[in-house]
Amino acid sequence: MRFKAGFLRLDDNHFMSTSKNFDPAELAKFSDLAHRWWDKESEFRPLHEINPLRLDWISGWISLNNLSILDVGCGGGILADSMARKGATVLGIDLASKALKVAQLHALEAQTQRVEYQEISAEALAAQQPGTFDVVTCMEMLEHVPDPAAVVKACAVLVKPGGYVFFSTINRNAKAFLFAIFGAEYMLNILPRGTHEYSKLIKPSELAGYCRSAGLKFVQTRGLEYNPLTRHYWLSGNTSVNYLLATQKL
Repeated sequence: MRFKAGFLRLDDNHFMSTSKNFDPAELAKFSDLAHRWWDKESEFRPLHEINPLRLDWISGWISLNNLSILDVGCGGGILADSMARKGATVLGIDLASKALKVAQLHALEAQTQRVEYQEISAEALAAQQPGTFDVVTCMEMLEHVPDPAAVVKACAVLVKPGGYVFFSTINRNAKAFLFAIFGAEYMLNILPRGTHEYSKLIKPSELAGYCRSAGLKFVQTRGLEYNPLTRHYWLSGNTSVNYLLATQKL
């Protein structure tokens, strides 16, 4: 399967008929900021700064060259674009049409090959293309949907047997509230206020449970830490705030 830079949009009626697992307010929030997605000093600066860590962690498990990869909740395409530049054939999907247009424009301007973007939910794509992808990534997305377990299940359906599914999200506890919401959004202004809702954050044990129920085997979890004084991010064994989870389809 080979992709060129492209963008396919399905109409709103299709979304409503295939999946209601999205929050219109969340889509509007990210759509309003879409034009700033590739500005490395904008609200999306943290995504640009952690992307090399995410990419290295994923490619540390499996060489991305010549693999077919699905990036669920791709937004403006920061991770999808970087995986395509590693030699993968990448499909990025999202329901925020403005962000997808920005992703496509960047792919054209940067001349990124082997990447395509489609406006469709993971659940709808899973019904169309089960067992299609060597790798599925779903990063910083689960905490923004009403039913994260349904997204995890769709990711498991979409990946081939033996393939890897990678997630990243935010823990739900007092420390996570202090650092990821109060600190990042209200004190340091790293993220826009209202980016995250505490009730939607996901404990590692909960995400692991969703994965087991979907037929995904736990492989590894890693924490993502940040020093606001040095603006330095790094991976560690501390999963108390941001964390990443690697799984493999049984």
